[in-house]
Amino acid sequence: MVSSEYERRIAARFATFDQDGNGYIDRADFNVAAKALLAEFAVPARTDKGQALYIGAEAFWQGMAGIADRDGDQRITRTEFVTGAVKRLRDNPDRFAEIARPFLHAALDVADPDGDGRATVEDTARVLGCLGVSDEVAARAAAALDADADGRIGEAEIVSAFAHYFTVPE
Repeated sequence: MVSSEYERRIAARFATFDQDGNGYIDRADFNVAAKALLAEFAVPARTDKGQALYIGAEAFWQGMAGIADRDGDQRITRTEFVTGAVKRLRDNPDRFAEIARPFLHAALDVADPDGDGRATVEDTARVLGCLGVSDEVAARAAAALDADADGRIGEAEIVSAFAHYFTVPE
């Protein structure tokens, strides 16, 4: 049985996905996130990086909807998010990571200043900020991802941390 504390913590993460604050997650929220990231890093939508980000956002939406949209209305309510997506994924965070990977890979590519597959800690915090994370929390989280203290964060760290954040209550 999932504890109410677990559900409370996971439900709080719902707001990260509900980009427009209308009380549900839908395809538009993923497009808003992609648009915000492209604007933050001055990457045009009609570039390879821009298109990859939108394609990744759509893949992420489709994966989330497939797991959580129990009534098929193309919207995920807070209840569906907690009872649907999270309960199905908490025992398998890797599945969540794979759903998110195309979007996260493309977001990292947008934030990667030199094309080496890693973003700076500062740019990682900017990405988190675009996704609705407060500046203070984004800075702390990005710094924590830099386990080797080289100032750069790669895809493996980002995907793993993202999956952990949304599927583990601690």
